Amino acid sequence: MNTRRGFLQKGLLGLSGIVLGSTIQSTAQAAPPTKKIKEDPFHLGVAGFSFVNFKLDESLAMMRRLDIKYLCIKDFHLPYNSTENEIANFHEKLKHSEVIGYAVGPIYTKSEKEIDDAFDYASRVGVNLIIGVPSPEDLAYLSDKVKATGIKYAIHNHGPEDKLYPNATIIYNLIKDLHQNVGICFDMGHDARDGQDVIKDVQNYHRRIFDIHLKNVTSATAEGSTTELGRGVINIPLFIKALRKVNYNGKCSLEHEKDMKDPLAGLAESAGYFRGVSDT
Repeated sequence: MNTRRGFLQKGLLGLSGIVLGSTIQSTAQAAPPTKKIKEDPFHLGVAGFSFVNFKLDESLAMMRRLDIKYLCIKDFHLPYNSTENEIANFHEKLKHSEVIGYAVGPIYTKSEKEIDDAFDYASRVGVNLIIGVPSPEDLAYLSDKVKATGIKYAIHNHGPEDKLYPNATIIYNLIKDLHQNVGICFDMGHDARDGQDVIKDVQNYHRRIFDIHLKNVTSATAEGSTTELGRGVINIPLFIKALRKVNYNGKCSLEHEKDMKDPLAGLAESAGYFRGVSDT
């Protein structure tokens, strides 16, 4: 009797194990495969000039509120002659705010020596991109410099008032035969103010565009002033669509040059607009 009872108990336990195992296996098979989320290549940043009236701590506090993680570093936050300790402390502050300094500049240079100093600064800061405005006669030297160092250099256009580099086409024609690491920091607002088609310029020159300064303008003329992304004459949805089409993967950094003593509201509006358009 005991033997028969024991046999039945073992049989029931075994059967329940089979059922349980089948249930677990079925559940595992029924679970949908985990999809790896593809990272959006658009990285929203801020051009440091937006914070020209603010100390670093105040600037980083605004970036935290905006949830923006990338900063193009200006020398008023990290001087060119900063020591190793000062650079380390600077990066520690950025890390505490979950911000990455991805480039330096714009840096204006008028000689080969000043170009050397700019590259030394970028190397010590630990970035691989310089936004700059060099003298045209130094472009050949600049081409050799990017080749030797591996640090990219993007020339910034500044609109009709800039007699050297008013728009992306002028820059491209000057650099197209130089080393591929000499490129453009495409200021879309100033490009439009010089009467250019920013959509076509992105399409034509995207392989040499290393950085973008995001802004809109009130009119596509020299008299136009910069404004929040959603308020000006540049069609931002079409601009974003063009960036997607050419697979642009550099930074898109807001450069807010309106209400510069109180930029947070304008930056927040532009950041929200950019994110909304980018998600559509």
